[in-house]
Amino acid sequence: MTPLMNSFADGFSVKLLEVLRNAWKLAVLTGSGISAESGVPTFRDAQTGLWSKFRPEDLATPEAFQRNPKLLWEWYAWRRELVSQAQPNAGHRALVELERRVPQFSLITQNVDGLHQRAGSRTVIELHGNITRTKCFEEDVLVEKWTETVETPPRCPRCGGRLRPDVVWFGEALSPDVLERALTASQSCDLFFSIGTSTLVHPAASLPFEALQHGATVVEINPDETPLTSRATFALRGPSGVILPEILRTLT
Repeated sequence: MTPLMNSFADGFSVKLLEVLRNAWKLAVLTGSGISAESGVPTFRDAQTGLWSKFRPEDLATPEAFQRNPKLLWEWYAWRRELVSQAQPNAGHRALVELERRVPQFSLITQNVDGLHQRAGSRTVIELHGNITRTKCFEEDVLVEKWTETVETPPRCPRCGGRLRPDVVWFGEALSPDVLERALTASQSCDLFFSIGTSTLVHPAASLPFEALQHGATVVEINPDETPLTSRATFALRGPSGVILPEILRTLT
């Protein structure tokens, strides 16, 4: 199937808008592109300052944490500070409005910055965790409060294990429950949006194809071509902060 790539001034928009108006179950997958529009560097963007000599991939494994937990804790503290300065953009806010309009809505994200929740989204499936949360490295349970000491990283108040960010590192499996919820949403929807994701990182990359196999209309919103582009029902070129508000304006 060849996707239709054009602006909303063109005739195909009528087809897409008709599908959206009649959608009962909408599933959305977002990637780093939507966060980049808020100024959040993508994971593999060039590091700056102290961190310029490290590859991000070398700072995101359990083995790296065991070798140098202080280094990883401080790197994630730096990343959390970057995230805290970012604000949800027009793309995030448009998804909040879509959630209000569609009877059943699932938002699946590869992002760990929590910007969807800050924008007001309620049904968020976080595939890769959330950088603002902390958990115990030993027990793999969330920890909300701990005693600050001179030690970095701090220790779990329950077992004494080191604390770490609640994100999925390379070599770690996604939560089976989270993955099952994402698969169910993708396989049962009648409309699927893939927004700002390269469609390269698995298992997230498989979700739009799951939707296609189960008969859903799949819409890709991305400035760049991806492995999904040639298969998507509609491929819309551009940033989500421009395209999603335009969709909502046309729906009104």
